[in-house]
Amino acid sequence: MHRALSPGSQVQTSFVVEEGDTAAFGGVEVHPVCSTFAMAREAEWACRQFVLQMREEHEEGIGNGLTIEHQAPALLGEQVEVVATLTAVQGNEVRCTWQALAGTRLLATGTCSQRVLDRSKLQERFDRLRSGL
Repeated sequence: MHRALSPGSQVQTSFVVEEGDTAAFGGVEVHPVCSTFAMAREAEWACRQFVLQMREEHEEGIGNGLTIEHQAPALLGEQVEVVATLTAVQGNEVRCTWQALAGTRLLATGTCSQRVLDRSKLQERFDRLRSGL
């Protein structure tokens, strides 16, 4: 893994809250706002940008932790900016904090961690699980 990035580095991604992102269970919408699931997906994507910059060709990242603390709802049609900040790289673990904003309104904060592993070893692990070993 390349160690070109240091704690304090930031990346920003964005998304627009769409119908498929709203809080719904069993196809029944609960609220017409961004669901925790959709926010988690977007937070992990923002934090993954660090892994994409640091991994080597034979490596891949895999999530191993994510927290979300909602502050305010993200409404249907709103553009959300997710800002991820690298907090640590310890061994093969990449850790960051993140926050989601709609303009200046804070929507959510949290943490995310991912491990960078050799692709072939990761695939072997998946194969063992599939074969029941």
